[in-house]
Amino acid sequence: MENPYNKSIDELKQVAAQVRRDIVRMVHAVNSGHPGGSLGCTDYFVSLYFKVMNYSTDFTIEGKGEDLFFLSNGHISPVWYSTLARAGFFDPKELATFRKLNSRLQGHPATEEGLPGIRIASGSLGQGLSVATGAAQAKKLNNDDSLVYVLMGDGELEEGQIWEAAIYAPHHKIDNLIATVDRNHQQIDGSTDEVGGLGDLHAKFEAFGWHVLETEGNNFKQLLATLDEAKAATGKGKPVMILMHTEMGFGVDFMMGSHKWHGVAPNDEQLEKALQQLAVNEAADY
Repeated sequence: MENPYNKSIDELKQVAAQVRRDIVRMVHAVNSGHPGGSLGCTDYFVSLYFKVMNYSTDFTIEGKGEDLFFLSNGHISPVWYSTLARAGFFDPKELATFRKLNSRLQGHPATEEGLPGIRIASGSLGQGLSVATGAAQAKKLNNDDSLVYVLMGDGELEEGQIWEAAIYAPHHKIDNLIATVDRNHQQIDGSTDEVGGLGDLHAKFEAFGWHVLETEGNNFKQLLATLDEAKAATGKGKPVMILMHTEMGFGVDFMMGSHKWHGVAPNDEQLEKALQQLAVNEAADY
C-alpha cells in the first residue's frame, strides 16, 4: 500500500493553508475549540496524510496492512478533522458541524459517532502513546510490516502514563512505532518551562532506549527529511521518538507563540485578519 497523494512541497503548502483556513473558521463558528496547537501542527498532519503514511481512505478500524495514526492530545481535533476531510475520508462540508449537537466532529475525537479515520477516543491526556504502542505490538504479532504513528503535546508529558509506555516500548523492541512530541513549549496555563519543567527531553527518551530525532515542524523540507529518517530507523530494535519544534498558532501572526491561543476562538475581526494571511491559490472553503 502507498500514500494516495504523494504531493510535492509546493502542493503540501497549499493544502496546509487550506487546512489552517478550516481550523480558524471551525473554531470561530462555535466560539470554542483549540486553534493554537492545531495551527502549529498543521504541517505535520498534512505531511503524514498527503506524503508519508501508506493508507487507504476506505477506512476500517483494524487497518490491516496500512499505517495507523493516533492523536493523543485530542484537543487539537480541528487540524485532524480538516486533514481527514481534505484527504477524502469524509465530505469537507461536514466541517461546518464541528462541536455542534449530534455532530460526528466533537471537540475531542470520539468513536461512537463512527467518523472515518478515528480509531480511539482521545483527549484524556497521557493515553495515546500506550495505545499506539499496543497497536504497533499487535502489528508485529500479526506479521504486519506497516507502521504506527502517534502525536503527543509537550505539556502532556507531565502525565505519568506517557513514561510507563516510554519504558515498555523499548523493552519490548516495538520498532515499528514513530512517536512525535509537539514541542511548542506552551500549555494551557503558560509555558512548559514555568508549569512543568520538562528538561532535556532528548536525553530522557534516549536514556529510556528510544531512537531520538529532532526537527522543525513548520518547515516542510526539514520535517519530511526527518520523517524519512524516522522510517529508515524502524525495524532496528528501537521505537523512534521525534521531538518536533513548532510555534503555537503558526501561520497567523497575532496567534503565534502565545499560550493564550491554546483554547480561544477568534472573533469576527480576528477571523478576517487570519484568513487574509492564509491565502491559497484556489480556496475551497466548506
